[in-house]
Amino acid sequence: MQVHTSEVARLYQTEFVRSARAVGVLWAICTLCFAVIEVVILIQPSWVGTRQLHYRPGSPPPQAGTLGLFEVCLETDWPVPECRGSLRTLTPLPAFQSPAVLVCISLAMVWASVGCLCLFRFCNAATVYKICAWLQLTAGFCLALACVLFPDSWECAEMRALCGESVSSFSPGNCTVHWAYVLAMLGILDAAILATLAFVLGNRQDALLPDDAKDVTGLLLSP
Repeated sequence: MQVHTSEVARLYQTEFVRSARAVGVLWAICTLCFAVIEVVILIQPSWVGTRQLHYRPGSPPPQAGTLGLFEVCLETDWPVPECRGSLRTLTPLPAFQSPAVLVCISLAMVWASVGCLCLFRFCNAATVYKICAWLQLTAGFCLALACVLFPDSWECAEMRALCGESVSSFSPGNCTVHWAYVLAMLGILDAAILATLAFVLGNRQDALLPDDAKDVTGLLLSP
């Protein structure tokens, strides 16, 4: 029995630990990058921006600028745009309070998964992976819901002032979606991929070893 357990332990160490640790490190790095992306999505006033319009010479040019969850920024003659909003106090625009709260929840879930990386030294790796997977799934769901509610809230005073009176829900008028909104949509896909990978890594921790050798898993994973 001891010989069989020793052979299984060596198989686990050579065939799983080397590959799983490499994939796990890559997953952890991508999780940290996703957390930074969430911060950019939240604070950047580039969810919607004016499109380039043609106007008659001699007439005043149309107003140009961008809009986010917290700020409306208008282009001026100065290099720095003039922004209105309360980014410092994290007070979202009235029409976008629900998307802003959902993005904040998503951000909290992602950073919680980053914090759970410290648990690998104290808890079973499979449990940590599954906890992170559920956190990332929650983050992706909240981010997806925010991306749906954001265009549904376009019929507001801030959007009408920037994009014209033709603005309505899911119709930006003289504006178009900008890179921050596209980044949020890509973040949904990123969250789904990271959660799936975490579930796979967590399930492999138990699936590779037979039942009589699972008791050595914690010993091998401990530093």
